[in-house]
Amino acid sequence: MAATLALPAALLAALLALVSPSFTPVHQPGFCAFYGECGLNPEVNVSLLPSKVPCLSNSRARVASGPLLSLLRSVCPELVRDNATTRVCCSYSQLSALRFSVGVSSTVLARCPACARNFANLYCHNICSPDQSVFTNVTRVAEYPAEPGALAVLEYRVFYSRRYAEAAFASCRGVRLPATGGFAIATMCGRYGAELCTAQRWLDFQGDKSNGLAPLQIEFVLLPDGSEPGRGIVPLDAPAWRCDQAPGAGQEPCSCQDCALACPPVVPPAEPPPFRVGRIDGVLFICLLLFALLALAFLAAALCLRGAAEPAPKARAGGGWQRALERAFRCWGTAVASRPGLVLAVAVAVAGGLSAGLVTLRLTTDPVELWSAPESRARQEKEFHDRHFGPFLRTNQVIVTAPGRPGLTYDSVLFGSKNFSGVLAEDVLRALLELQETLAATTAWAAGSGRNVSLQDVCYAPLNPGQPGVGDCAVSSVTQYFQNNRSRLELTAREEDGKEQGTVDWHDHLIYCANSPLSFKDITALELSCMAEYGGPVFPYITLGGYRESEHTEAEALIVTYSLNNFPRGDPRLEWALSWERRFLQVVRDFQRQHGHNLSVTFMAERSLEDELNRTSGEDILVFAISYLLVFVYIALALGEYTAWRRVLVESKVTLALGGIAVVLGAVLASMGLLSLLGLPSSLIILEVVPFLVLAVGADNIFIFVQELQQSQREPGETREQQLGRVLAQVAPSMLLCSLSESVCFLLGALSSMPAVRTFALTAALAIAFDFLLQMSGFVALVALDMRRQEAGRFDLCCCCGTGKGGPPGEGARLLRPLLQRYYTPTLLHPIVRPAVVLLFLFLACAGLFLLFQVSVGLDQELALPEVAIGYLLGTIVVATGCLLGTTMMAIWCPLNVHHGTCDPNCSCERCLGQVRRPTVQEFQHFLPWFLQDRPTLQCAKGGLGAYDTAVSMDANGTILASRFMAYQRPLRTSQEFTAALRAARALAERITRTLRRVPGTDPAFRVFPYTVTYVYYEQYLTVVYEGLVTLALCLVPTFAVSFLLLGLDLRSSLATLLTIAMVLLDTVGFMALWGVPYNAVALINLVAAVGISVEFVSHITCAFARSRQPTRVARAAEATVTMGSKVVAGVAMTNLPGVVVLAFAKARLIQIFFFRLNLIITLVGLAHGLVFLPVLLSYIGPRLRVPLHEDTPGDAVQKGLGLGNPCFKDTDTEMGKGDKDRGDKDRGGKDKDKDMGKDKGMGGGDTQVVTHTW
Repeated sequence: MAATLALPAALLAALLALVSPSFTPVHQPGFCAFYGECGLNPEVNVSLLPSKVPCLSNSRARVASGPLLSLLRSVCPELVRDNATTRVCCSYSQLSALRFSVGVSSTVLARCPACARNFANLYCHNICSPDQSVFTNVTRVAEYPAEPGALAVLEYRVFYSRRYAEAAFASCRGVRLPATGGFAIATMCGRYGAELCTAQRWLDFQGDKSNGLAPLQIEFVLLPDGSEPGRGIVPLDAPAWRCDQAPGAGQEPCSCQDCALACPPVVPPAEPPPFRVGRIDGVLFICLLLFALLALAFLAAALCLRGAAEPAPKARAGGGWQRALERAFRCWGTAVASRPGLVLAVAVAVAGGLSAGLVTLRLTTDPVELWSAPESRARQEKEFHDRHFGPFLRTNQVIVTAPGRPGLTYDSVLFGSKNFSGVLAEDVLRALLELQETLAATTAWAAGSGRNVSLQDVCYAPLNPGQPGVGDCAVSSVTQYFQNNRSRLELTAREEDGKEQGTVDWHDHLIYCANSPLSFKDITALELSCMAEYGGPVFPYITLGGYRESEHTEAEALIVTYSLNNFPRGDPRLEWALSWERRFLQVVRDFQRQHGHNLSVTFMAERSLEDELNRTSGEDILVFAISYLLVFVYIALALGEYTAWRRVLVESKVTLALGGIAVVLGAVLASMGLLSLLGLPSSLIILEVVPFLVLAVGADNIFIFVQELQQSQREPGETREQQLGRVLAQVAPSMLLCSLSESVCFLLGALSSMPAVRTFALTAALAIAFDFLLQMSGFVALVALDMRRQEAGRFDLCCCCGTGKGGPPGEGARLLRPLLQRYYTPTLLHPIVRPAVVLLFLFLACAGLFLLFQVSVGLDQELALPEVAIGYLLGTIVVATGCLLGTTMMAIWCPLNVHHGTCDPNCSCERCLGQVRRPTVQEFQHFLPWFLQDRPTLQCAKGGLGAYDTAVSMDANGTILASRFMAYQRPLRTSQEFTAALRAARALAERITRTLRRVPGTDPAFRVFPYTVTYVYYEQYLTVVYEGLVTLALCLVPTFAVSFLLLGLDLRSSLATLLTIAMVLLDTVGFMALWGVPYNAVALINLVAAVGISVEFVSHITCAFARSRQPTRVARAAEATVTMGSKVVAGVAMTNLPGVVVLAFAKARLIQIFFFRLNLIITLVGLAHGLVFLPVLLSYIGPRLRVPLHEDTPGDAVQKGLGLGNPCFKDTDTEMGKGDKDRGDKDRGGKDKDKDMGKDKGMGGGDTQVVTHTW
């Protein structure tokens, strides 16, 4: 429909043009419409390039010869007739002015020779064509006072064929401006910009005398092909080169960047289809199939083995060295208990000495140092970039919105009706201007330099970097459309547009500049420039936000951006920038309070992220303190075993709990001190995670040791010291197993390339090792002293006082173990419950495997801050890539010639370089330093100062060491988008490198690489999944190996331990996906810690099962669950949970997600596997009994007390134990316990003493 209406509309316009006044009666080939110059246009008040208007002359074209013909060959070669007389309708002065005008446009369009030639031909035909009258009609003239009778042309109309106009426009539409990254057409289409520009609008702007460039008004009439309006007028239909064609023999087509037609066909990579099996997700199908196979295999094995007797007991392999280890711990415990003071003093001295290394502690807070390895590619590229080009600029922003404030509709004389949002109001612009004036005048004190710092001392001044003033600072703001001038903001003028008249003000100027930000003069009667005060353009997508498409006036946010120079650490000028940013935040905060009643002001400085992290970390110190306090209170209360109210102060273990906490703290400080002495830095994440980890390990060992000692009865003739040594020999191997497994696990985790993970793993490994050593020395000594105190009847915390009634501790009230042995264990090990448990945990493991593929990888920046962080803003990041490629060659390519301090567009390539060609290497190196210091102006739009002066790195001899050019990526917001962008940019850079290395003469070491400030943070996500899998696999290896060795080469127990910990990791990752915890380096640290905590949940119970003397697997699983399960719950789970739950109230979302959520998941999942799945698993596949049956086994006496006689425990595995019920169960003093056990109520009533036995 539109196409059918175009022809009648164009013809109607042509007819109306014919009936309008005409000063060109003759329309014939060889006749002119005007010739010569008749002074300046009296109707043009402001002209950026003053030029004269032509004189009316409807006469024959003149013959071109001599200098005119020579100049014509240079400027308009298409008009030269080689085999005939060349005639023109322009004088030498007109052609000289045309050369200057074409030279100005060529600086913008020369990247595409076809476009530059087509654009020049428009004016060549308009001004010099010998057939000018055929397509030109002069419509308005004025007398020229300098020559009586001469008439100056003030307006004329030209007729073009639409094909010719569209072809010329199409050749220029894609040409880019490298300095801005935008389209050149945006500077040549006025209010329409690049998006809405058409051939008609493009030509109309060229002919608009109010644009500051056109000397008179030109009306372009585009006619359909083949149509003629009559009266001898024939539309101009000259040849036009496509952008993929070379306009001359010595020229080249446009590049792909400027011309889509010149691009080779690109076949987009086919995305692999989603993995599906039928209509089901492929991974889900595999996980369901795996679960089905495992479930069937388990059920089949259970049915096949049902009724089979357990194999006969087997002699323990490696029992000799295990007995030697037990004797060593017994002797050590006895010796420490005999001299507790000396041992405690030595332990304090060693821990204190190592902790003294903290005076050399270096706390790393720089994210680059934390998460990027020095030898990583991104880190090396960053160092290269910073060494040659300096660090990226520092960004400081203010965003102003006006929520709830009504907008208005503005009726513009020129632009019609426009909606203005509530924030785009004059009072808001005045307030914003006032803020900028305050910031421009403010100063900040830099204590290190002993001076006041102002904005011009630190600002980025691209066009005057040597001695900038406040006006030279690159400040992007909507008020820069008025050059931050209050008078220009208030300016109004009368405007006439055809029949419409009215007043134009800041609304009209803003509308125009938002659509044509590169204009030096708007088309309104205000005649204001759109360029910023510092001389650069102000793009609406930087200063305005929240608008749809090109409706800039509907923007909901005003953005002010201050760009400051950045400096490497150690440079004193970095303190200047930090000091000014601190003052910036104070000023904007005052502005926020002042205008908070009607405006919403959010802001950020480059330092805001670090400031906010420090602020929230400081506020969260109280949360961590409460967390540790709760853990301490719990340990202090839970360690005690109370027999009567009057003995509470004697039987409490507050001092012992405090000693246990001190042991953990001493281990952490000693490990950090030792690493500090070795020159390794620490980090905040170590301070937050390692104490929790070591506390979980240490508290578990404390509970196992203390509770085993409380349950132990002193044998006849046994001293207090010997009893302590005997108990230590019983529990120390299990503690050694866990500690050694975890230490080796973390040492292998230190192989990670991420500095934070490596430092954490080293610190954790040393801390756990030191914790075990201090527990075997200092804590054992404290326990010995506490035994003396309690037996002497002295109060805890106040040893000077007491009841005077001492004696060995009696059996106190218990809650957890009776619940386990009466209700929990019989239910868990019920013949029906056991297979259900196995199937449930197999399902959870397969579900975790499926959810493993659903976990998002990355760390979004907002997670590092509280939800209500003031002063931080997330915005669109425009990525600039710096490469080792000298593309400045394109910037000074002909026809531009550079002279030192000046730029002369009148100098053509042929005159300056001898011919139209690229400069040679010598010419390039000769002109380059001058070009880099030339300030871009309207006459020299491609001057290198500001755009390229910092893009080339040269040594003192002028040798180019490196160069960079700008490229753009679409707005990136999530970690996944940043990572994908990095991967794509590197792939593209590798392709460019391979292509350019094939160019003859290219250095084989030549390399192109992309770089932006974010790559160093997101590079880790390219390999974090693989590295995490390797790290966790390496952590599992020592767990299996140490268990296998310390359990006497027990393969089954070691495999059970390995399988359970692996399932803990799978389920943890699955719950991460369900609870929205992304996977990244912080999560990896917690997962490595999860392996250590899982060892605590699993290994103690496995050890208890392996050393149990009960005749069947079910009975041994029950005994291990009761005897060790209560200690694991009390020592690991209940130690972690209070501290973890408190972290939910932390303000930092990073702590809420990665420390509260993830640690809660780890604790609960580990507890479930250790206390539910592992006992059931051992009851099926646990190792056979390794103690000969003829030995004295106290297990039978314990069997009833554990509830093993309950029908729930009936299992085919128990048959071999039926004949053993009369076997004697005697303690080391030879007293028969059978009668005492018969007196116990067992399952029916009272608590049952579980006899401890050696390993």
